[in-house]
Amino acid sequence: MWRANSCHRLTWRLGNRLPKRPCPPASRQQARGRPMDRNPFSEAEIAGRLAKIRTALAERELDAAVFASPENVFYLTGLDHWGYFAPHLLIVPLQERPVLVTRSMEKVTIEKQVKAAEFRGHSDSETAADLAARVFAELGLSGKRIGLEYWTAGLSHGLAMALQMQADAKWSDVSGLVDKMRWVKSAEEQALMRRAAKVTDAAAGAAIAAISDGASEQEVAAQCVAAMIRAGGHAPGFGPFIRPAARLGEEHTTWGDGIYRKGEPVFVELSGCISRYHAPLGRLVRIGHISDEDAAMAEVTAKAFNAVVEALRPGAKARDVYAAWQAVADAAGLSHYRRHHCGYLVGAGQPPSWTGGNSVTGLRHDSDLEIETGMSFHILSWLMGTGRGDDFVSNTVLLTDAGAEVLTRTPAGPIVR
Repeated sequence: MWRANSCHRLTWRLGNRLPKRPCPPASRQQARGRPMDRNPFSEAEIAGRLAKIRTALAERELDAAVFASPENVFYLTGLDHWGYFAPHLLIVPLQERPVLVTRSMEKVTIEKQVKAAEFRGHSDSETAADLAARVFAELGLSGKRIGLEYWTAGLSHGLAMALQMQADAKWSDVSGLVDKMRWVKSAEEQALMRRAAKVTDAAAGAAIAAISDGASEQEVAAQCVAAMIRAGGHAPGFGPFIRPAARLGEEHTTWGDGIYRKGEPVFVELSGCISRYHAPLGRLVRIGHISDEDAAMAEVTAKAFNAVVEALRPGAKARDVYAAWQAVADAAGLSHYRRHHCGYLVGAGQPPSWTGGNSVTGLRHDSDLEIETGMSFHILSWLMGTGRGDDFVSNTVLLTDAGAEVLTRTPAGPIVR
């Protein structure tokens, strides 16, 4: 397990030090990948995605589609900025060049980053729907069959109604079309996720090292976020979740203004981010000691996590992967314990989430999702509130041609500070 030594460093049960990930010089960082203020994808990558989408639209006998999900607009254009709080409507015709409609003030950013679509900006005295309706007419799409993402937080009900009222079109729901394309990661995406995992480990190491009896919640969070940035990370979809076990049930809250005390577990779940790609992990940190029950449960969570990794094989169903996790819990005498999932797909994510949108594609007991090479998951082995001890560990796992690869390397513990 992890313990603090006199140098305030965490050590593993066998004496290994927490792996250091020093921040490389800026020149080396730029050599590894593009800076944050540029499109992270090659032109060939974007062109291939647009070609695939157009093929899918043609199969549905659609003449064009409008994509409004921030993650999907990013995926099809590479636009990486914080302007997605306002509507972005990406119009993709079967033949003509795509058109990206959003606020006029985004002109400089979009023309710098986006090479595969034309930018059209609207003033703040009109809406994206007003301008998009005019663009449809200019592209000769009046009266045509148009796809629209109905199920996305990027398109409000009012804006969708305004667009459908103003544009003469036969509308069809294309929700999930791009989302499913994003499930399998290309080589470029996998490289971004591996870089994000290194940032995750740096941030997790800093948070764990800062947790101690008497440490303030704010200082722990500050050390974590500082390490994340120094390691080359970009702003993640979720900020780090760091809170005492007393607030464990507050699913999406984070640090407060309290003080951590001996005997109190601390929940840590976070993700580094590189160009919108995430690689989350989670750990439970004990202060001072760990009970025998919790130590025994940690062995079960580790075994269950490994069972999930082993079950991640091309062609397997998500329900089979969950069953592998549940079988370990059952064998440990925890057949009464059930989870809603043992992990979910992860990759590109825009604030306020790293899940890739406003829905979660989980490894559930009733899911028919087929596992494919190139998929990446946040795998959670969560055994909290069992009545027989508590533990939790999670990591990002990428399914490659060589098998399941655990991208996040922070040792699982048990972690005692």
